[in-house]
Amino acid sequence: AAGGGDGNIIMSLPPQELDEHEGMTEASLREHEEVTKVKNVHEIEIGLYRMETWYFSPIPKELTEKCGGTVSVLYVCEFSLNFFVRKEELLRYQAKGVMRHPPGNEIYRKGKLSMFEVDGYQERIYCQNLCYIAKLFLDHKTLYYDVDPFLFYILCEIDERGYHPVGYFSKEKYSDVGYNLACILTFPSHQRKGYGRFLISFSYELSKREEKVGSPEKPMSDLGQQAYKPYWTSTIVDFLYKSTEKSMSIMDISKKTSIMAEDIIFTLNQLGILKFIYGVYFITADDALLEKLRKKHPVKEPQVDPKYLHWAPFLTDIKRDKFSIHSKK
Repeated sequence: AAGGGDGNIIMSLPPQELDEHEGMTEASLREHEEVTKVKNVHEIEIGLYRMETWYFSPIPKELTEKCGGTVSVLYVCEFSLNFFVRKEELLRYQAKGVMRHPPGNEIYRKGKLSMFEVDGYQERIYCQNLCYIAKLFLDHKTLYYDVDPFLFYILCEIDERGYHPVGYFSKEKYSDVGYNLACILTFPSHQRKGYGRFLISFSYELSKREEKVGSPEKPMSDLGQQAYKPYWTSTIVDFLYKSTEKSMSIMDISKKTSIMAEDIIFTLNQLGILKFIYGVYFITADDALLEKLRKKHPVKEPQVDPKYLHWAPFLTDIKRDKFSIHSKK
């Protein structure tokens, strides 16, 4: 990171190599590569941070046309997420007065961290612009322009100037396959602070309030697995270590953590403590091994404190919802 003359911090991060094109035909892959091989935004400035972008994003054409097809710096109002191609336009816009927090409801605040829930149907432009920003750093083959069926959870750092977004995740209002997270991003300027894990943990806290089990949208990218495996591992090891039960089922762990059974089986397999004998799974780990695993895979800060979560889920028919913990035997 290098300090800019105008007080900005410029972050230059290399692109991540992801293989998320599985299932695309050769023709559609060629079209995707043709459209996305040239970045149309070189840098993006949000609040005090200027970041080099990693990928193409289909931002509105009127912005790129103003700059001859390529935007050197996209200026973003960090509170409303409105886009500008000139710094003066942004400053004029903010001088008129803007809300200094995301639209929607603040559902969590502890210390300097706050979380807002924003409904894609009610705040279409804000949520679409958030997707455009995410696309600058994620090599997804598709991007959901239809934000109506999604809820967006915006993580903010709080100071005397307002609420500054540092990352977000989205989830479907109702998923018939049990997904509790669709897309997740920590802005590059705020990575290595534990916010990715915080966002993942938050998605499971919502699942607990819904009394459901959940899982991230599949198939997962390599980067997605890198983010989820440490969370699953530390959460499950911590749960087993603190449990007073001498025996428990995979479903018992699932009900308490809201982690889907298949993800628990995957994690226990990775740890080497799951045995499959005569068609039945057995977890084989004594206290000494769990202590060793707990030191190797600690639950890291910042952690979500459920006491500070003020949120009620959408009501659905429990009997018909196969992901409700009440439907689990």
